[in-house]
Amino acid sequence: MKPTVLVVDDEPQMVSIVTFAFETNDFDAMSATNGHQAWELLQHHAVDIVILDVMLPDMTGFELTQRIRAGGDDVPIILLTALANEKDRIRGLEAGADDYVSKPFSPRELALRAQAVLRRTMGGTQGADDVVVCGQLRLELRSERAWWNGQRIDLGATEFRVLATLAEHEGEIVGPKQLLNEAWATSATVGGREMIKTAVYRLRKHLEQVGGDPAMVNAVRGKGYRLVAS
Repeated sequence: MKPTVLVVDDEPQMVSIVTFAFETNDFDAMSATNGHQAWELLQHHAVDIVILDVMLPDMTGFELTQRIRAGGDDVPIILLTALANEKDRIRGLEAGADDYVSKPFSPRELALRAQAVLRRTMGGTQGADDVVVCGQLRLELRSERAWWNGQRIDLGATEFRVLATLAEHEGEIVGPKQLLNEAWATSATVGGREMIKTAVYRLRKHLEQVGGDPAMVNAVRGKGYRLVAS
């Protein structure tokens, strides 16, 4: 079966362009022009991913994202926005979005990024071993569960895959291409660095919440990331 995308935007032309891009990349597409309409569709239809504009007439995309997450729905969400500053990007991630795309954007690139999000949320975790231990960090790969010093880390699938990839190469610098291959199962690099930044930001927040040092996920300028947990 084709995955279903819900496109939420109050501009008819944008809805038409985005839904066409997804349909030509083997998606079924639904659309809504405001937050309340989108919410109703999500209550009555199975949706695999949501493309959500931040500026809607009745509520912001941030507010709708929070409402979706508060209802226990973990459907992947990509926010679209003309607001390109870091503060707004972080606000979207904290609301529970999986990715963030600034306008103007390539509709085909957006569809490819959505495919990457679906691969990493629906596929299996790579790695032959069932358990990876790095100091106080323990990962169970098959069940995608993680602990820090005996306390469960509440990670989404995206953050877990990134953490598992870094843990399996603890102390080594993992470059963007390798992270995309191992954590996202994709070789597409379009928008890849932003995807990685998004996941690392959220991963550090989760580590901090359980008393871990967020700096253990260390950015190496111009090269990639490494985990220093032991």
